[in-house]
Parts: sequence; structure tokens; C-alpha cells
Amino acid sequence: MKSNVHFGAGNIGRGFIGALFSQSGYHVTFVDIADEIIDLLNSQKSYKVNTAADPQETAEITSVSGLNNLKQEQEVIQAIGEAEYVTTAIGPAILPRIAPLIAKGISKRVRENEAPLYVIACENQIGATDILKKHILDQLDDETKPMLEGKVFFFNSAVDRIVPIQNNKGSLDVLVETYYEWVVETDQEIPHVEGMTTVPDLAPFIERKLFTVNTGHAVTAYFGWLAGKETIDEALNDPAIYEQVKNTLKETGAYLTQTYGLNEDEHNAYIEKIISRFQNPYLHDGVTRVGRSPIRKLGPEDRLVKPAREASRLGLPVENLAKAIAAALLFNVKEDPESEELQGMIQEQGLSRVLSEVSKLDQGSELTAEITAQYEQMKK
Repeated sequence: MKSNVHFGAGNIGRGFIGALFSQSGYHVTFVDIADEIIDLLNSQKSYKVNTAADPQETAEITSVSGLNNLKQEQEVIQAIGEAEYVTTAIGPAILPRIAPLIAKGISKRVRENEAPLYVIACENQIGATDILKKHILDQLDDETKPMLEGKVFFFNSAVDRIVPIQNNKGSLDVLVETYYEWVVETDQEIPHVEGMTTVPDLAPFIERKLFTVNTGHAVTAYFGWLAGKETIDEALNDPAIYEQVKNTLKETGAYLTQTYGLNEDEHNAYIEKIISRFQNPYLHDGVTRVGRSPIRKLGPEDRLVKPAREASRLGLPVENLAKAIAAALLFNVKEDPESEELQGMIQEQGLSRVLSEVSKLDQGSELTAEITAQYEQMKK
């Protein structure tokens, strides 16, 4: 049987990429450090993926097992040696930590198995597979690196599926939204996986997703939190927040259509589709969960700052993006370490210094001035 080794056995891994491989006839070996999940995978060998919809649909996911990468290193290496795909849905920050083990698996594999291996990091991060590849290559010696040629292929991808926080302790079953998108960048013919789309150039797809889905989600969360809303769908029921989100996505859309030549009508329809997904009451996604890690989300290449910076460079409107960045800077949730850190930085260093350090924005730029003005107005 064809096999996939998937790093990350959490809700996203089980409810999205792992499920697609299982439904495509693969045996999926989930690799994780969560003993309870690994034990359940090995004892039950199946689980259900339920859709957040009415009527709810249920898919039975079978032919699955689990390995603990801290306790079963040799078994993971062996599984990589026999796999057709190695994928991840573990979080961009964890990629450097799993790279040494994947490198050991690849090093052994290329000496014993001539079949091609496809490595894809399915993360909310531009160029995530490139990042993983660099960390893997750093672990390989000069003798092994040339042996990857024609045998091991690394493809970037863009992923999109909302998997809300859920109380499923003691169960492998996962709740997911019906919609999903998985786009992989390659011009090769690669083994079929149900639900995977391949394209020769990923940039338009990953930026369209990042600066529509991720931007829209974050903007809803930050303005929802400021307005005292509990969930994303509740926030979007507020006409003022709805308009703010829509106007912000019009600004990111202007940047995307000008940069990539997207059809404006089609992109506007895409924006409407994304907002309607956020309004799904069955997801019940908390604004504090979606808004967490504001320092990362205010990064220079991330969902708020990059489209604002690039739109400003092109002479396009950025008023709503600046307001969204200001809202993120006001996000103050004690349960989120990054939120507390960000508030401390603002208090100690001042806003323009923080925007320079966190977002790499010129302190004297028009964009920094616009963000600062919006921040001061909203703070009152």
C-alpha cells in the first residue's frame, strides 16, 4: 500500500492533509509527541471527520497509525524510507525541530530506495517547504546531499481549511469546515492525492490566500476583541466590523489584482466567499484564539504588514489596513504571551520603534504615520 508520513497529529493534521491521503488510498503514519493521540491511532486505526454544516457530513478515515518521534526515532526513519510523501501540519516554528529526524530518514532512504520521495510542508507560512528543506540540508553531510538529486523533491504549498478549537479530548474525531484548498507548486507529474491541486507558480495562490483568508480572519478577531465580541461569527454580525473587514480586504485585493493580474470580479467574489466562511456559526471560533500571537502576525512578510507596505509602495489606499494594524497593536489578552510581550514593548519603546523592530517599517514612513494616527484615535 502507498504510504504517507505526516508530522503533526493534531486536529489540522487529522482533519485535513492526513484525511486526504487516507481517502486517496494511502496508509497514513502520523508522527507526534502526544502519547494519547498516538495510542488512540494505534488502537482504533480510524476516526471520523465531521463537517461544521447543516446537515453535517461525516467521513470515516481509515488505515492510520501513529509514532512518537521522541520515543520511536528508528521507526520514524524506517517509515520515511518506505513512504511516497512526507508532509507536515505542525506549525512553522516546529519545522527546525523535526528537520533532524527527517534528515536521518532521508539519508537512510536515498541509500536503500530508488523511488522518489515528495516532501511538502503544509503550513500557514510562505515558502514553508523551502524553510524545512534548508534545515534538512543543514543536517546532511557532503556525501549525502548529492544523492537527493532525482530522488527527493521539495514542493511549497498553500493550505486553507478552518479547523476550530474543539473539546475532543479522548477522541480522534475532528470538526472541520466543509471548504478546503490545497495547492502545491510543481510542474511535474506527481502521484495523485484527492483534493490536491498542482500549479507551476504558487505565489498568486499563496498570497491570495494569506492576504484574504488570514488577513480577514485576523482583522475580524482584532476588531471583534475591541468590541467585546466572543466569536468570529458574532463579530461579523456587527455591521461596523463587517464593513471594516470587507474594506480591508478590498485594499489587499487591490494590491493582489495589480500585482498578479487577477480578475477583479472573480477576486471580489472570492472575498465574499471567505467572509461567508467566517460567518459559519457552527465553527464557533473564538476571537482570542484567532487573534493570538500578534507579534508574529505583525511580521514584515505576514498578513497585515506586507499587503499594507506593498499597497502603499504602489500608491494604493491603505487606510483600512493601517487601522487593522493599529487594532492588532491594541490586542491585549493576558492568556496570550505574545500579546503581553507586545504591550510591554509598546510601553517601553513607543509605537514607531515597535513598528520598526517587529514589522520592519521605516519610522519616518507615511504608513507608520497613518498606523500611529489610527492607533491613537482607537486607543481613546
